[in-house]
Amino acid sequence: MTISRRGVLTGAAAAGAVAAGAGLTVRPALATGNSTTAPARTVLPGDARYPDLVVGNNQRFVAAPDAVCLPTSTQQVLDAVQKAVSAGKRISVRSGGHCYADFVYHQASKVILDLSAMVGIAYDQNRNAFAVQPGAILGEVYEVLKKGWNVTLPGGVCPTVGIGGHATGGGYGLLSRRYGVVADHIEAVEMVVVDKPGTARVVVASRNASDPNNDLWWATAGGGGGNFGIVTKYWFRSPGASGTAPEQQLPQPPGEVLVSSVPVGWPALDQNAFSTLVRNFGTFFEQNCAANSPYTALSGVAFLTHRSAGGFGLVTQIDAGVPDAARLLDDYVAAVLRGTGIVAPFPPRRLRWLAATRLIGTSNPATMLDPTMRSTVKSAYMRRGFNETQIAALWRNLTRTDYANPNATVQLTGVAGGKVNTVAEDAIAYPHRSAAFLALFENFWMNPAEDQTHIGWLRSVYGETFAATGGYPVPNDQTDGCYINSPDMDIRDPNVNKSGVPWSKLYYKNNYPRLQRVKAHWDPSNVFRHSQSIELP
Repeated sequence: MTISRRGVLTGAAAAGAVAAGAGLTVRPALATGNSTTAPARTVLPGDARYPDLVVGNNQRFVAAPDAVCLPTSTQQVLDAVQKAVSAGKRISVRSGGHCYADFVYHQASKVILDLSAMVGIAYDQNRNAFAVQPGAILGEVYEVLKKGWNVTLPGGVCPTVGIGGHATGGGYGLLSRRYGVVADHIEAVEMVVVDKPGTARVVVASRNASDPNNDLWWATAGGGGGNFGIVTKYWFRSPGASGTAPEQQLPQPPGEVLVSSVPVGWPALDQNAFSTLVRNFGTFFEQNCAANSPYTALSGVAFLTHRSAGGFGLVTQIDAGVPDAARLLDDYVAAVLRGTGIVAPFPPRRLRWLAATRLIGTSNPATMLDPTMRSTVKSAYMRRGFNETQIAALWRNLTRTDYANPNATVQLTGVAGGKVNTVAEDAIAYPHRSAAFLALFENFWMNPAEDQTHIGWLRSVYGETFAATGGYPVPNDQTDGCYINSPDMDIRDPNVNKSGVPWSKLYYKNNYPRLQRVKAHWDPSNVFRHSQSIELP
């Protein structure tokens, strides 16, 4: 039986990739590569739908393509790609629309393939893996996997992010310290690629070392979206999973979690208390980044917003089922707050995991859910905590009186370490395997006339924080580069990135040469490209 949340599905529609009785499907069922012969719906300029299809969540970037295609099957993607390539039209690809940079929506794009209608989620008995189409958003992925089989992926908290770009860039979340990044769980991908003569075809690449397409799987697992082809289906199965039962193939989420929220008011915080808080956070995750730490079941986030917000918050989640969970959480909060004068005014809440996931995912609408915002982001993987000079730079910029924006944020995110760091840096393309936590520098605003003001603030806080290494967190004994899924529009500009370390090494470290070789093999004509895509060697 196939159950749909959005309508009745026919048995024939579900039959291709998923055996009858395999489980729950969200919205349309997964289609086989040849099941849909009609062309994809196409929206042209002048259509009432067009303005909504040429911009994503970041309102800074708007495209003006000749057409937007809305495929629902692999065959439709294949046909749309072939048509565009034959016509010499540049392609860009959208799954969830959350890209912070101009990878999808730019003026050179002539055909946008919008995969938001490809949202099937089901268990594939042929692969003993979960088949997920790229347009499925994280909130629905979590709901369907949990309700259907009591499994999950260790992905991000924003419920409207598409799995397509999230998985191929790495994908981290509040369960990553325990289960790794999403890319670690990619068993195989189905992808539309284009060969040197310009012929589009469908290939499947898997984790199996004997698979002749294994290099494409490797590159897709962390190499970032829009580089080699168009992923039309993922199969997720954890490394080392065994048996055929669906509940054995992916991690099981906690039954319940304890969630702590600590508000911190700026008026009561002086520089010494702020410095102590930031130092404590870094020290804790540095000391507890090993896989055998009891704190791998815990993730903590500090949302350091600009002083104009009035205050900021610390949010922490731990699996309530681990031994001494309440004590571990109390000890963590005490360690981070020690010496600051800040007290935790509320006891932690005990919530069902799925309810907590919904709650945290909707807790900050301005930065996660508001589709009217403009934004800019930067990132830094931290192997060790910030030093005193760096903390002073954070304080100086977060308390500036000549600038005010409550959405200007430095987010310290305890999602690295643990299981993530047990995997070799070259096992898949995702390379950041020695970090203790991730720092995200983000800014969100509405008025286009204020672009340079808000972009300038983020450049200042980031550049001053990493001034000793040319303004960027170069891979060294303290920092470990940048996250491709938080793409930085300045990273290729030598006037901003003065580190002397190329953008490719910041994102991919020593994996970049291999990514280039995969690019040459699978996309030799550079059909799939954007402003920070893998370059041909």
